[in-house]
Parts: sequence; C-alpha cells; structure tokens
Amino acid sequence: MISEFQDLSDKIDRLAQLTQSLRAENYLLRQANALLSAENIAFKERLNQAQRRVEALLEHFPAPGAEGGDGSAGADEGAPGDGAAPGARDSEASQ
Repeated sequence: MISEFQDLSDKIDRLAQLTQSLRAENYLLRQANALLSAENIAFKERLNQAQRRVEALLEHFPAPGAEGGDGSAGADEGAPGDGAAPGARDSEASQ
C-alpha cells in the first residue's frame, strides 16, 4: 500500500515538472510569436509601400495599345538599324 502511494507521489512530481516545463516553453513560444507577428506587420507595410511606388511608376507609362495612335502595324517595332528583330523589344519587356 505504501509503495502504491509512493508511485502515485512520483507520478504527481513528474506531472508537476512537466507542467512547469510546458508553461516555460509556452511563455517562450508566446514571446517568439509576438516578435514574429510584429515583424510580419512591418514586412506587410514595406510590401504595401513598394506596391505604391511601383503603381506610381506605372502611371508614367502609356497604357498597352495606346502607343502608336495611328493603328499602323510595326510602327513601334524597334529603331532602324538597331538589329532587333520585329517584336523583340515586346518579348524582352514582357520577361
């Protein structure tokens, strides 16, 4: 009977140690989570700023299809004598 109480006491001690260990780990994980959440918010803000800058730059370029204006095919296909094949600049820009 006494050995059963001793076994139960040992199990309770192990459970208490495990509980303490898990609480400490939980605390550390919560701290790490808070830091990562703050870092994530900062990255999202940087991404939004970069997106706004790119959109502002894109406003300076003409809309696709509005470049020539006269509707003639090949009018914007490369400068004379530059050696570029027709449509080469379009394919380079899309990459």
